[in-house]
Amino acid sequence: MAHEEPHLPVPLVRGELTLEKLRAAAAGCTACPLYKTGTQTVFGEGLDAARAVFVGEQPGDAEDKVGRPFVGPAGKLLDRALEEAGIDRKLVYVTNVVKHFKWKPRGKRRLHEKPNAREIAACKPWLLAELEVIQPEVLVCLGSTAAQALLGRTFRVTQMRGTLLEHQLAPKVMATVHPSSILRAPDDESRHREMELFVRDLRQIAPLLQH
Repeated sequence: MAHEEPHLPVPLVRGELTLEKLRAAAAGCTACPLYKTGTQTVFGEGLDAARAVFVGEQPGDAEDKVGRPFVGPAGKLLDRALEEAGIDRKLVYVTNVVKHFKWKPRGKRRLHEKPNAREIAACKPWLLAELEVIQPEVLVCLGSTAAQALLGRTFRVTQMRGTLLEHQLAPKVMATVHPSSILRAPDDESRHREMELFVRDLRQIAPLLQH
């Protein structure tokens, strides 16, 4: 995929792009219907000079409530995996393809629902703008939604996970599983095994962030 100039949804960001301007503008985004059911826009978080950008699918219930990405159970697992892989969390910017929580009610709970192509397309300019500002050395796609949004619909994480690729979006791009998939493993043994594989994937990028 060729590198695209970000075409921002309304409201338009004027002048030089910064994460602060993008975050403020995204707070009022109405480009798809998810703004009606999400509590708030959950924009990315981290330094504008971060060396690595990790992209997930969308905020979850905890993220929707507090307005920050990767603060729920999957985020805590990601933090632990980064530590085990020897990656300084301060070098990592975390964000999602879709910035609003898509959910369906089940009793008093709000269950995650996968975003559709329209919602992904509506939100993608924000993600491209984040990458434009940060210009990371490494881009990590967490799960199939992020990988297919950025690397093409035919990309298969199951076949290509852990493989370092050259790409227009960043010098090195890698796709791996989303940490939420580890939490969904059926038993402790499976979770332990999946966590080891996840950390093994992340260890490949650790040396790229240490120079």
